Amino acid sequence: MEENEKQNQRIAKITFASVYPHYIKKVETKGRSVQELHRVIEWLTGFDEIKLQKLVDEKVTFEQFFESANLNANASLIKGSICGYKVEEIINPLTKKVRYLDKLIDELAKGKKMESILRQ
Repeated sequence: MEENEKQNQRIAKITFASVYPHYIKKVETKGRSVQELHRVIEWLTGFDEIKLQKLVDEKVTFEQFFESANLNANASLIKGSICGYKVEEIINPLTKKVRYLDKLIDELAKGKKMESILRQ
């Protein structure tokens, strides 16, 4: 699939708060916990539960969310396909970060071991 700027702009303007409940539902439906979800998000972004809740309450966009994130140095080790795109081939930096998060949550929901998800 070819990346397109219209899609990138749409992703940038989505609020994290609008997607976060779907992340919770996805992992809980597959028998994983919210605490595990938070651990994955904290690994990628540096946001603890308090900061994460503040960002949800403020209804920040993904653009704002990742602007204030401290992306993990090992994030570039996240590879594979998500939403029809190979994460490592995504050019737009923000879209890549959002897809990193999607990929990690997908791996959590699929039952991967936490050490593997956190690239340890």
